[in-house]
Amino acid sequence: MPRETTMDKSKMVVVEGSYAVAHSVKVCRPNVISAYPITPQTHIVEDLSQFMADGEIPKCEYINVESEFSALSALVGSSAVGARSYSATTSQGLELMHEVLFNVSGMRLPIVMTVANRAVSAPISIWNDQQDSIAQRDTGWIQLYAENIQEASDMTAQLFKISEDKDIMMPSMACMDGFILSHVYEPVVLLEQDITDEFLPSFDPERTLDPSNPLTFGAFADPNYYTEFRYLQEQAMQTALKKIETVADEFSDMYGRYFGGLIDEYQTEDADIIIMAMGSIVGTIKDVIDRLRENNVKVGLLKVRAFRPFPAEAIKNVIKDAKVVVVLDKNISLGINAGALFIETKSVLYNTDIDVPVTGYMIGHGGRDIPTSTIDKIIDDAKEIMKSGIKTESQFTDLKEELV
Repeated sequence: MPRETTMDKSKMVVVEGSYAVAHSVKVCRPNVISAYPITPQTHIVEDLSQFMADGEIPKCEYINVESEFSALSALVGSSAVGARSYSATTSQGLELMHEVLFNVSGMRLPIVMTVANRAVSAPISIWNDQQDSIAQRDTGWIQLYAENIQEASDMTAQLFKISEDKDIMMPSMACMDGFILSHVYEPVVLLEQDITDEFLPSFDPERTLDPSNPLTFGAFADPNYYTEFRYLQEQAMQTALKKIETVADEFSDMYGRYFGGLIDEYQTEDADIIIMAMGSIVGTIKDVIDRLRENNVKVGLLKVRAFRPFPAEAIKNVIKDAKVVVVLDKNISLGINAGALFIETKSVLYNTDIDVPVTGYMIGHGGRDIPTSTIDKIIDDAKEIMKSGIKTESQFTDLKEELV
């Protein structure tokens, strides 16, 4: 069942999204930070650099590097010796890290990284969609997607706790929509140091690089052993499914805020039409649902918070009684004319007794605005599917016909 979050207004301050995230990193007491500035992530590492200069992050090293590849490579070393390690990036910077992303996951290093989601080139775009992190979905990183600045801030501490769990030891991405969240000022409750110290214990890994106890990380593996490494990574991801939920509950108990574990629901109990989405578009959808509910249009929202690991069972439990499911993707898997969330949702329904039509829309590419009128049109299409039974698989929305 959906849970309500009540914010303590007496503790609210109005800050930029990037500052809220940087503050959360600070109170998580990292030992090493390494990042390369790139729009729209830059303000996060600028704020962290200022915290460092002001002596607000004790026992921490800030490593200046010449590229995103180097930033994450440096953290491979720091995490391997037992240092809590953090980075932030976006778009082309994240793609430049691609090789190292696999190294981090394969060596089971629980680095946490904020991804300020931005479109990838070509053509060049500095605006938001989620193609950058979705393109890294198979690298073995946990991926959570934030609805708003408060969630992006709170997610940071949660991911350190999830990633550093001794039964998981996997890296994670806190994904927040670039500019829409990173550069917007909103009232938020910043993480308190004393509560965070209680919530998040110090990093104490079982295995580290130590001259007094020599070990090898990321060693050569011939065909007799390689498969088992991948199997163990997948088992860790499955373990993370439950841990993500548990940590969200623990966070709610201590801080009084809950934005979902693997998923969150809004008006889904009696919904004929359920919309699935990730990220900041969730807020727009909620506004549309509130308006339509006044006219007895039974629409609900399934917010997918965890894309990796994918919450298949949780999703099936929510959508099984709907008449139509609509999946919104701010990305595209080129060559199959569909977005990643749509593809994953369709796949989990295979060979089940859930016979609900699923239709998908690819929206918001390169930062294109998603007005409420677009959501209205998508819901109107879903109503037609309910009447006729005729559905489309997946399609683009709001195309400029004169350009195609």
